Amino acid sequence: MPIGRVGRPGLVGTMARTAVIAGTAQAVAGGTAHRQQQRWANQQAQEDQAALEAQQMAQMQAQLQAQAAAAPPADDLMSKLQQLADLKNAGVLSDAEFAAAKAKLLA
Repeated sequence: MPIGRVGRPGLVGTMARTAVIAGTAQAVAGGTAHRQQQRWANQQAQEDQAALEAQQMAQMQAQLQAQAAAAPPADDLMSKLQQLADLKNAGVLSDAEFAAAKAKLLA
């Protein structure tokens, strides 16, 4: 004696199968959407970090340019110090006068 129906499933069996298929499809779609959101969030974070680094680099360059514009050229300073040393070696400047002129140049 056979127990239950043999052959095609009945209405309840078809509904159960449909529910399982729909649940699986929903779970797969949810997982895919979650992974896509994570990728998008990671990409946004990387873009934000790159923009921040670019902004910091631009600020550093602006500061360096401002410092370079404010400071006298190094060659000019070196040539003035060399002139002072030459005057001291020639006996035109005393040690105290040389030290005062050098301190004034370096200040």
